[in-house]
Parts: sequence; C-alpha cells; structure tokens
Amino acid sequence: MSLRLLLPHPGVTELLTSWPDEPRVYEREAGELDRVINPESIDHYLETGCVPADEIAVVSDGVALHPDRHRTAGRTDPAKLRSLYEDGHTIRLGNLQRVVPFLADVSRGIQQETGYSNYLHAFVTPPGRQGLLHHWDQQMAVIVQIAGSKRWQLWRPMFPSPMREYQESFRVWDPGFIPRWEAMGPDLEVDLRPGESLLLPRGWVHNPHALDSEARSIHLTFAIRERTPVWVAEKLVGCVIEKEAFLRVILPGDLGGHRLSQHVRDVRQALVDHLAGLDIDDFAQALRRAAVAVAVAVAVAVAVAVAVAVAVAVAEKEYTT
Repeated sequence: MSLRLLLPHPGVTELLTSWPDEPRVYEREAGELDRVINPESIDHYLETGCVPADEIAVVSDGVALHPDRHRTAGRTDPAKLRSLYEDGHTIRLGNLQRVVPFLADVSRGIQQETGYSNYLHAFVTPPGRQGLLHHWDQQMAVIVQIAGSKRWQLWRPMFPSPMREYQESFRVWDPGFIPRWEAMGPDLEVDLRPGESLLLPRGWVHNPHALDSEARSIHLTFAIRERTPVWVAEKLVGCVIEKEAFLRVILPGDLGGHRLSQHVRDVRQALVDHLAGLDIDDFAQALRRAAVAVAVAVAVAVAVAVAVAVAVAVAEKEYTT
C-alpha cells in the first residue's frame, strides 16, 4: 500500500476509516520512499534542472518571486536556483508525481487505495528562514519530513470544509487574519522531524517555518483531494450531456426576463426526470471507475514524458556529436 510509505499502520487505518478532522503526528518506518526521496536526490533535482520550470516556485516570507528569476530561456536554471536558495528563499518542486516514475506509482497507489486524486510537492527551506506564511488548504495533506525540522503552527479552521472554488484562502482572504491569529497564538504547535509525518486536515490554518532551526528543512506534502457529495452531484449533472434535451441552444433573446425563468423550470424538470430514471447501481460502478481512473492517466502521461525526454536527450547528443 502506498499510504504505508507515508504513515504507520495505525495512521493508515485511521485515515481510511475515519478521515480525521484533527491534526495527527505519526512516527513512520523508513522504507522505499526514503531510499528514493532523500536530501541527495532532492539536491540532484535542483542541480540538474530536471524539474520543469513551470513546476518550481521560489518563496520567501510569503512572497513568491517572478518565475523568470529562476529561469534562463524559459528553462530551469540550477545556478539561479542555488543562488536564490543561498539568499534565503524556499524552493518548491511541484507535482513530482509527474517527474519521478517512483512517485507516479505512489500517487497511483494512493488513488487506488482511497479513490482520491492527489499530487505532491517538495519544499526545501534554508535554516532560520520561512517560505509560505499562514494559509489553509482545501484538501487533506500528509506532510512527510525528510531532513531537518520544521515548526508547524496550527489554528482551527475559520471556514469548515473548504474545497476547490469554495472558501479557498485566496478567495476569502482578509489582511487582518494574520494579526488576529498571531495575537491568539496557535491552537497547536508541532516540530516535525525526520521519520515523522503530520496529518493535516483541510481548512486548518498553518504557518510552517524553519526559523528556529540550524539545519535546512526538506519535506514532502502529499495533497489528497477528498471526494464529496458535490463531486457526486457534478457527475450526476455531467452525464446529461448525452441527452438531446440538454443540448438545445438557448437563444440570446431568451437570456433574460420571464423566458429565462421558464428555461430554468424546464431544465430543472428535465433533470429531475433524468435522475429519476437513472440506474443507481450502474452509475455507482461508473463513479468508482472515475474515482480511480485519473491516476492511471497520470501514470501514462509520466511514461510518455519520460520517453520524450529520453528521445530528446538522444537527439541532442547525436546533434552535438
């Protein structure tokens, strides 16, 4: 099970059976994840520039630099990244499941186990510095500390159950939030160390930093996107695209007044009729296939990307020789 690479058995059980709404810290056993993703391999990704430039972010004290600061001719520039890191910036290597075949397998395994799509980022923070400031996320996160330590100051959710396009940090942000949190002090504070994982439920405000550390911090964030009834509703509505009644054009002149109201009534009734005639068991089976299908597509995309990269490398070698 991929989740067992991130959490011990009790943590996996709790995640799959209860989906906790309170943070948890677990001791995990070193394993294959640590052999593949470690300080040396992260340094290698930084030094080779293999992570696509679009997947890299450089942040210090909550301020992200313009992408051109770490690029040359549109590509990742390792020398620029190294200089920015030495100046105190946190480097985020994003969506490593698209870059590292092993992590693509881990991501696919998590989706097979949970039915939830997911992605993972690596964060490298210099000692005594901070990248991201206070914010919250709209999905469950499993934080895996790889090297050094990072302090996580945590506050209970201000907006319960945020999700994509609903109550995300940047959508409802108020400049007064941070002074208010700092005045109250955190509800929980965790110093995460190598060999430990933090289960961080969606909505929990977090302020992660290495301000009190004398060593750099490297951690992985596995973001696991929960399925909700909204997802089911979206799929239920989405399947009407196969029905002719839902494909007819609404004339421009009807997009206003009583004509639009009548269209709403007609569509609502057509939707009710469609749902009433739905084979629930067949739809549920299709829903399950949809829940686990994305990871397979990602794995194929990774395989294609690797093949293309190899082909380009060979072509460049032949051209230069």
